[in-house]
Amino acid sequence: MGRIKNNKNRRKEPTDIVNEDIHFKEVLVIGPNGDQLGVMMRREALEKAYEMNLDLLCVAPNAPTPVCKILDYGKFRFEEQKKARDAKKKQHTTEIKALRVSPVIDQHDFDTKLNQAREWIEDGQKVRIDMRFRGRMITRQEVGKEVIRNFTEQIADIAEVSKQASMEGNTMSVVFSPKKKQ
Repeated sequence: MGRIKNNKNRRKEPTDIVNEDIHFKEVLVIGPNGDQLGVMMRREALEKAYEMNLDLLCVAPNAPTPVCKILDYGKFRFEEQKKARDAKKKQHTTEIKALRVSPVIDQHDFDTKLNQAREWIEDGQKVRIDMRFRGRMITRQEVGKEVIRNFTEQIADIAEVSKQASMEGNTMSVVFSPKKKQ
């Protein structure tokens, strides 16, 4: 059974120029094994691809003489999607976990938040500590800075400060990231 010459029933990527969608007068044709077949007229290149029961894909439309390759388009798309999936698997995204503490935090609550932050950092996550100042506490920022300094000292063995403590509105934030392993 020959190739489908009408491309309307085939699923293709919008950026790919395949078979009948190729509108260049002359194209440089590369065979299925990677050998150069030379410059041909568009119709001649399409007929050669159909003879081999394969498709003609334009791989370099912006070249002085557009380059087209004879290949199995379905197999080509499958391989491209497989490469994209593998690349996505290898990509590592770090999420920033947030903890909210108070400038007047109790020791037990402080220890609980510290243990939670340690767990996340050991899992490779970044941790952001947000300290919200309410009411008149905004005038006592040194109390909050002391709590954050204490937190930084307690977690310094496994984490480093990637963003120093800074005020944004009535919230002071600091970001910790896991230390690089030697």
